[in-house]
Amino acid sequence: MDSKIDRRRGRRDVLRGLIGAGLAISFSSSSRADRTSTKDSHMSRIFITGSTDGLGLAAARDLMTQGHEVVLHARSSQRAAVFGDLTSRSAGVVIGDLSSAAETRSIAEQVNRIGRMDAVIHNAGIFQVPSRGKTPEGHATVLAVNTLAPFMLTALIERPHRLVYMSSGMHRGGGSSLRDIDWVERRWDSSLAYSESKLYLTTLAFAVARHWPEILSNAVDPGWVPTKMGGAGAPDDLTLGHTTQVWLAASKDPEAQVSGGYWYHRKQSKPAADALDSGFQDRLVARLTELTGVRLF
Repeated sequence: MDSKIDRRRGRRDVLRGLIGAGLAISFSSSSRADRTSTKDSHMSRIFITGSTDGLGLAAARDLMTQGHEVVLHARSSQRAAVFGDLTSRSAGVVIGDLSSAAETRSIAEQVNRIGRMDAVIHNAGIFQVPSRGKTPEGHATVLAVNTLAPFMLTALIERPHRLVYMSSGMHRGGGSSLRDIDWVERRWDSSLAYSESKLYLTTLAFAVARHWPEILSNAVDPGWVPTKMGGAGAPDDLTLGHTTQVWLAASKDPEAQVSGGYWYHRKQSKPAADALDSGFQDRLVARLTELTGVRLF
């Protein structure tokens, strides 16, 4: 018994050392087979961005409990340390800051090296940013993390079977003008910037559903939940905040195997009309292509 405990501790130390060195890690197929030999044939491999805390971490834990392989993501090796023993239970950990186009490309490369995902949950996002900021490429930080990064990852990660994009009810407050999408001319408004970024992300989900009919692509409103982003006083249920994306990413339920939906607590809701407009979808995708240099369709 003591020797088994020592081996487990030694393995965890090695994994922590790899993360501490800033290296992405993935388990070999043999080690995954050892861990999943008792799992059923419906096991999926799922990548979740922004999975160090909040809804992303809750979704990761839930999916692992269900027997799925989960690839975790952290902004930095320091942030990845919070995974603790969850690291050894995962199918891999990728490292990269979504506010950087170069690091976003690296994230896609790390994921593709692990193997094709069955689903990707674009969970990462930022809110209440006090100023426009400036990414290494000169973009507004909110736009880069909430919109440009998931756009790039959608294009660069080997196409999965399912895509889930984390939206917000605030997307309905976003404007449809793409004239100053990057907040170069306008006076900064953190609430409007967030709303617009989520409108763009929701629109992206529907554009993908339209252009890639073989893929299940959906947007999810998790509600206003008491995460670090939502704040302790948020009124919605934290558990319900992540169950819909887990369900859409992995469930064999026929109701979950649909595309082009906007979901709130496992029920379809009505998104902003602009997000459903194919003309707006195409104009947005063209603008995002200009900003990133990445072609999606």
